[in-house]
Amino acid sequence: MNRGFSVIAIPVLLVILTAKAGFSQEEQPDNKPFKLNGHTWDSKKAFIDSGARCGVKDKSPEESAAEEAKFRNDLKKAGRDDAVTALAAIGSITINVAMHIIKDSAGASDPVTAGQINDQITVLNDAYASTPFRFNLSSTDTTANDAWYTASPGTAAEAQMKNALRQGSAVDLNIYISNPGGGLLGWATFPSSYASKPKDDGVVVLYSSLPGGSAAPYNLGDTATHEVGHWLGLYHTFQNGCSTKTGDYVADTPAEKSAAFGCPTGRDTCTSAGLDPITNFMDYTDDACMNTFSAKQVERMDAQWTAYRAGK
Repeated sequence: MNRGFSVIAIPVLLVILTAKAGFSQEEQPDNKPFKLNGHTWDSKKAFIDSGARCGVKDKSPEESAAEEAKFRNDLKKAGRDDAVTALAAIGSITINVAMHIIKDSAGASDPVTAGQINDQITVLNDAYASTPFRFNLSSTDTTANDAWYTASPGTAAEAQMKNALRQGSAVDLNIYISNPGGGLLGWATFPSSYASKPKDDGVVVLYSSLPGGSAAPYNLGDTATHEVGHWLGLYHTFQNGCSTKTGDYVADTPAEKSAAFGCPTGRDTCTSAGLDPITNFMDYTDDACMNTFSAKQVERMDAQWTAYRAGK
């Protein structure tokens, strides 16, 4: 994706187990909406507000096709004919991570602990264990700024935050931990946009999505896993819906008509072969449901790294 995204607004029908979301019978008034973890829920424990998981906008079929053609051309310029050629060895690429914790100026925002930061790095390394990528915490800083604390995608506040705080080059991952609101858990830039907007490069995540945070069922750290997947060049698994010609441009993730929520085992929204990839890190399911990058996704991330980040 060439940045230029807007926040996804998706009406969501999400059924979540009581124990998973931390509900008690007293917390679910009959037929009355109520608030929990910044979202509005109905009596059946389903999201009824808009926005969920990720603020990365899915491209139209035309946009994604043009982007894919450019990627293939850029990959050839980088000396590779396809995504498979010269796949890097597992664990051979170390990515230094700069963590930027944003608080409100009054200091009233929930604290992010050093333990959570370290646990997030562990979650990333576990999730990417079958890929060439390993993550190393290189720095952590904390900034108090009300506008940055609630900045949403594409805003002046986001640009100011990143221009002030971003460290390193194309191979360095900057993660901004804040409280954007609106139901958003995070967003990311794609590697193809680095050359034109280097200061914009990076990942933003909701502070309570870190391991041990309060944003259940999204509090095991896989919001960062998902957004780093975008930062390494992956689309959502439901990109281009049921199109078997394009989809997410990964051959071994079955086509999926729309985002999945919760953990809907057996979901099958397209007539093509294969159940929906609900356990894939690039879907919208609960953190506890996500555990997979496919082999072709690994190849794509490695190729995107070669085309857009290595040596840049």
